[in-house]
Amino acid sequence: MKKTVCLLLAGLMTIGALTGCGSSADNKKDDSAKTETTGEKKSDGFDTSSDITVVSREDGSGTRGAFIELFGVQQEENGEKVDMTTEEAVIANSTAVMMTTVAGDDYAIGYASLGSLDDTTKALKVDGVEPSVDTIKDGSYKISRPFNIVTKDNVSDVAQDFINYIMSDDGQKVIEDNGYISVSDGKFESNGAKGKIVVAGSSSVTPVMEKLKEAYLAVNKEAEIEVQESDSTTGMTAAMEGTCDIGMASRELKDSESELKATAIAMDGIAVIVNKNNTLDDITSDQVKDIYLGDVTSWDEL
Repeated sequence: MKKTVCLLLAGLMTIGALTGCGSSADNKKDDSAKTETTGEKKSDGFDTSSDITVVSREDGSGTRGAFIELFGVQQEENGEKVDMTTEEAVIANSTAVMMTTVAGDDYAIGYASLGSLDDTTKALKVDGVEPSVDTIKDGSYKISRPFNIVTKDNVSDVAQDFINYIMSDDGQKVIEDNGYISVSDGKFESNGAKGKIVVAGSSSVTPVMEKLKEAYLAVNKEAEIEVQESDSTTGMTAAMEGTCDIGMASRELKDSESELKATAIAMDGIAVIVNKNNTLDDITSDQVKDIYLGDVTSWDEL
């Protein structure tokens, strides 16, 4: 009797196990079908049905100011230009943070200075044109802006010497060697002035300013230069308040900054960047505008 009961229980357990295995296979089949029909991300591909992660720079950033103007992500209200960037945007408070944010999110889109690009992200063509020094020079890539330095009247002798170096053949070669477009030429001969120069502002201009500082100090060893990275607006304020000798801005000056004298030291492009896993290679300027206004929210809408 006991043997019969044991055999009966063993049989029931076997049937249950087989039923469970069948259910598991069916579930896998159903999951596979769901993936096919809903367009969920597959392990070997980019899911175009995913939401776009919009990444923008912080208020006060010259790159943000130039970007929204060039792409029309602003509107005029009561005579003032209002930034209309979607409230859903993730804010990156520097060029470096922008690059790492986009590099770390498959579905992110952002923007950065042409000279700041590296192999961690992918720069898109805009309206069929690749962002490059050549396309900015020939005018085919329209998304460009100046790099400005600003001063008040009566700068120190050593600050003027540094400015003269930046605008010379030697300084402009540094600019070109770092992926930007030169705007000036001329011979440089240092006046040998001594003293400290404080340069403050745009995080987009800062990398090339550090290179210019290094090259200039090799010529005038009597000078000392401190470069303070922040944003264009902070740099303009510091220059107006006299807490820095030279301000850096990656945009044109505002009416409220008219007491400053601006000098363009280079031209730069603004590249639209996406994650390297993104399958998109080209985007229109209208599509960029719609994304940053929040009118387009999914990659499959492009």
